[in-house]
Amino acid sequence: MAGADAPALKRALGRWDLTAIGVNQVIGSAIFLLPADVARLVGPWGPFAFMAVGLLSLSIALCFAEVGSRFEKTGGPYLPARAAFGRFVGFEVGWMMWFTRVTSQASVANGLALALAFYWPALAIGLPRMSLIAGLTIAVTWINVRGIKQSSWVVNALTIGKLVPLAIVILAGIWFIEPARFAEMPAVTQQQLSSALILLIFAYGGYEVTGVLAGEAANPRRDVPFAFVATLITVSIVMSLTSLVVTGVLPDLGASRTPLADTAAIFLGAGGALMVAIGSATSMTGNNMGQILNGSRTLFALAENGDLPKWFAKVHPTYQTPSNAILFTAVIALTLALTGSFVALAAVSAIARLVMYLAVCAATLVLRKHDREIAAQVGAHFPVRHSVSEGGSDVDGAVAPAKFTVPLGPVIPIVASIVALGILAGASQAQLTAGAGALAAGAVLFFIATRPKM
Repeated sequence: MAGADAPALKRALGRWDLTAIGVNQVIGSAIFLLPADVARLVGPWGPFAFMAVGLLSLSIALCFAEVGSRFEKTGGPYLPARAAFGRFVGFEVGWMMWFTRVTSQASVANGLALALAFYWPALAIGLPRMSLIAGLTIAVTWINVRGIKQSSWVVNALTIGKLVPLAIVILAGIWFIEPARFAEMPAVTQQQLSSALILLIFAYGGYEVTGVLAGEAANPRRDVPFAFVATLITVSIVMSLTSLVVTGVLPDLGASRTPLADTAAIFLGAGGALMVAIGSATSMTGNNMGQILNGSRTLFALAENGDLPKWFAKVHPTYQTPSNAILFTAVIALTLALTGSFVALAAVSAIARLVMYLAVCAATLVLRKHDREIAAQVGAHFPVRHSVSEGGSDVDGAVAPAKFTVPLGPVIPIVASIVALGILAGASQAQLTAGAGALAAGAVLFFIATRPKM
């Protein structure tokens, strides 16, 4: 354990900072393209599919909110998984979360280069591409190292920067919707509907990072649950209304490769299309910033709890940030981005998300059970902090009772588990194989990192 005088993370984040971090991770580049993909599957039912999956995703987010209200430390889903099921399961959840963050960071950096190459073709290949990716990675790394408040300001600004173009498209475009596009709703097969819903479950992913920075939040047990709910409500409204406008305005939506830009061009002209392009680039930059912000904190949490070498838990004495974890995450992401290795590793994300979601949904019920057992033992003296399984949220294994409890008993965690299993139903053989390989690699790392020292 670190000494009492060792530097610690700075608690500087409020509930809206946490919400911005969550919104930033969910709303990436997908919303600028996804309405066309959904339309190809379910036609004008697209906006309703967005709304339905938003509600289903909220069931999972509510489980994250409940378990998040128990913890004050950095770690996100790693902590409840560790508390409920022990160090090994917790490590696998934390490992998979870090793995997906670092590969996503590499993927988004490449996506930004390709997006900008539409206007500056030289950025698509060679040294210009490598310079852009390296410059972006160095910039977001420097901001992250310099302090959590500075990082939060940048994330807040980039989140606003991506929401403003979407809000303009929604507010202006709603007057151009043609009701006739919804007059005759076509029949949709079960296969088409299932494919659309699974696609959207992936699109709504990313909110799981909201609780990762609890160790840098001013009042985490109160603000983390708020941020989870606020994040899902915000992104559900934005994504559903965006889909509604695009579906109601753009003819032959399914054939469009850039549906949001094409829609904006109809009622805002070329300037509107450019605005959407800038919003897309801003969105990818913000997403890249968020990936390193959350990925490094997951690595820090694993080390802080003794599941990785303490080197990763070093806190910078001046900036009060996990500087080693930030630098290591950035170096790995940059290597993957420049070599293109992230393409082969991207398939892991499906199983990683399934592992995280199921672990949290199950932990919601397991930790409730422990609450009831402790309440029965101490009666009127409850609530107390109590120990569960092998190694809880704190170094001493203590886990606090939930400050926020999802209503309807076990119903919502069970529904959330079923929604999470939808990811498994839609996973390809390549995704299953890659996910199993990543879990196996995590197991090897765990036993190396935790083996008894001679």
